[in-house]
Amino acid sequence: MATIRKRRGRENRLEKPVSLGRSLRYRQLRHPFAPQGFFTEDAIINIHNMALKVLEELGMKILLDEARKIFKTGGAIVNETDLMVRMGREMVTEALKTAPKSIPIMAKNPDRCQQFELGTLMFAPGGGCPNTTNLERGRRPGCYADFEETVKLHQSFDVIHQLGPSAEPQDIAPELRHYATMRAQMTLSDKPMFLYSRGQEQVEQAFEMIRIGFNLSDAEFAAGTWASTVINTNSPRMLDIPMGQGIMDFARAGQLCIITPFCLAGAMAPITVEGALVLQHAEALAGITLSQLTKPGAPVAYGGFGSNVDMKSGAPAFGTPEQVKMTLGTGQLARLIGLPWRSAGGSASNVADMQAGLENNMAMWATVMAQATVVKHSAGWLEGGLTFGYEKFINDIEALQSFAELCQPPEDSENALAWSALEQVNPGGHFFDTGQTMRRYKDAFYQPLVADLSNFGAWTESGAQTSTERAYTVWKDVLANYRLPDNAAEIGERLKPYIEAETDAGGAPPVA
Repeated sequence: MATIRKRRGRENRLEKPVSLGRSLRYRQLRHPFAPQGFFTEDAIINIHNMALKVLEELGMKILLDEARKIFKTGGAIVNETDLMVRMGREMVTEALKTAPKSIPIMAKNPDRCQQFELGTLMFAPGGGCPNTTNLERGRRPGCYADFEETVKLHQSFDVIHQLGPSAEPQDIAPELRHYATMRAQMTLSDKPMFLYSRGQEQVEQAFEMIRIGFNLSDAEFAAGTWASTVINTNSPRMLDIPMGQGIMDFARAGQLCIITPFCLAGAMAPITVEGALVLQHAEALAGITLSQLTKPGAPVAYGGFGSNVDMKSGAPAFGTPEQVKMTLGTGQLARLIGLPWRSAGGSASNVADMQAGLENNMAMWATVMAQATVVKHSAGWLEGGLTFGYEKFINDIEALQSFAELCQPPEDSENALAWSALEQVNPGGHFFDTGQTMRRYKDAFYQPLVADLSNFGAWTESGAQTSTERAYTVWKDVLANYRLPDNAAEIGERLKPYIEAETDAGGAPPVA
């Protein structure tokens, strides 16, 4: 016994306390695994070259007059009759040279800032949803109260690195909506923000709100990316007016523009995975080129959100083998051109059931294997983006936190090899009461947010709740205990006169 006490005492002196602030380690993540690919190197080069051929010979239809002028000035062949723009591969290659490889993502809270580059990993919530659903209120059109709640949920989990427009507040007029959504993001959270590109006036007003609310000079605003937007091309091979304008507005302001074709194989893209990737790559390269022609060095990212449709109904499908293949291929193409890139999770399920979890987790594993820089729609997305689910969000957070745990580097110490514990325990014994276990047991392992690890009897006695029902309790508790971030009141007061004046002036209608 004396020997055992001595050994345990020695072990305790060597052992270092383990931090209980586990979630704080989720704030800035880097991919833990080598990037995986699905296609050969030659196949990826062939896809890239075919995409360049598409831009050279078939071209893109560009609806915005100013965008076509910029392309023409840059050397593209522009037909003003059919609005087609054909760009040579040299133009695209030069644009890729000026596009930045690393972009600082700013936040009100410096601890929330990110470095947007190949190798880093950011998760963003489900966005663009016109409806919300939860066990308390059922499914309903999104409103401003829902928008505020979802921002609070995004803020409350460190594994969500960037805000997203999870609930579209349809109870606010479109010309005034951006004032409310910007105010909510800036006062209810201290994380990097998302903006819609719905016309130059709305975008410029949102930028002005950031400068006013955060008390930034023009130079401070331009020094880093304070907001990002997603530009969706109109597949196949068209860029509409608000999206073209958004690329130019964000480029000129030095803010991040993520060019993301939404290519569903069999519908608005060829039915083969390779063909869909060719189209996606061509459209993304066209958007990146417009950004760099507008302002060389402007923050821009490569985006891919590809999957397939159900050929029986035409409905989008998610978490499919085809989506996994397209995600892996997109990562290979992004590394080929050397740019940080965006991928996505998502689910076609109508409720937060096993299908929803399986689809999202399959997509998420693909994004991690492919080393996506930012993963949109990583939590809460249902019905192919038509609905944001509160319980789905919580269950998805569980998965994201598991990924974040994988990003933690392994412990490199003699104690981690556990010689003292191995020495103490005889064959057939147990490690429950070794000094190493007693020192570490409180936070040695990830503690589930919503998963129930009890046996059937204990689970039954506690109410026999499903994970969806447990997730309901989690989000309710999160909102009940939510606390405003620092300086929320001051930011709100600075924004108030500007919002009132612009509202009285009639707001800014979105551009169709």
